[in-house]
Amino acid sequence: MSTFDGTKTVNVDTPYGRSQKLLVGKVRRRKVVFLPRHGVGHTAPPHLVNYRANIWALHKLGVERILATMSCGSINPKMRPGSFVVVTQFIDFTKSRANTFYEGGGPGVVHVDMTEPYCPELRELLVKSAKKLNIGVYPNATYVCTEGPRFETVAEIKAFRKLGADLVGMTGVPECVLARELGMCYAGLGIVTNYAAGISKAKLTYTEVAEMLGKNTSRIQKLLLETVSRIPRRRLCSCSSALDEAIVKV
Repeated sequence: MSTFDGTKTVNVDTPYGRSQKLLVGKVRRRKVVFLPRHGVGHTAPPHLVNYRANIWALHKLGVERILATMSCGSINPKMRPGSFVVVTQFIDFTKSRANTFYEGGGPGVVHVDMTEPYCPELRELLVKSAKKLNIGVYPNATYVCTEGPRFETVAEIKAFRKLGADLVGMTGVPECVLARELGMCYAGLGIVTNYAAGISKAKLTYTEVAEMLGKNTSRIQKLLLETVSRIPRRRLCSCSSALDEAIVKV
């Protein structure tokens, strides 16, 4: 994390347990928090990531915007390994994850609007930053999130493709939903690391995922740094008012 200035590592206790360790510092004079969702050393598999604790911790530290990177398998053959993709919609095929902060009782029940799941302001900034850096990026994609940690079957990928999905991954949901419930902006940058099962003729391995991420680390950092420097101090989107008409009190 050489791009950070004056960094410190913090642990945050939340009503949902302790979050992963967070790195707090400054990037181009902007306060930034870095959260490795899987933990240092990639110790938490996607189905056991404590998404609620992680997002709550970011909110507790005053984070208003989240730029999330996600390694993805490509269902759309046009989106080749090494491509960057700004996600615009998701399809949720997770099975056992806690996906809300509101479970009835005192806080009430929330039916949060997810018509536009990802912050339009952050998405636009990612695309503009990529253009400035001459980094190719697909500006629209539908992401399907599966439970993991196994890779998907050929039949599943065929079904997802018929549903209109471009990418498949294991971590993007419920992160963006939880962020919306706390009025936080969230944008997902998909890093295509491989073709999905059946699209690729070879067996899928995590080794190829890690290798592709390693090859693109510099480009990812450059794009995120440029995007951070472009974020306005005042939010111009409606993400912060997401709960205005969503809470049902009994």
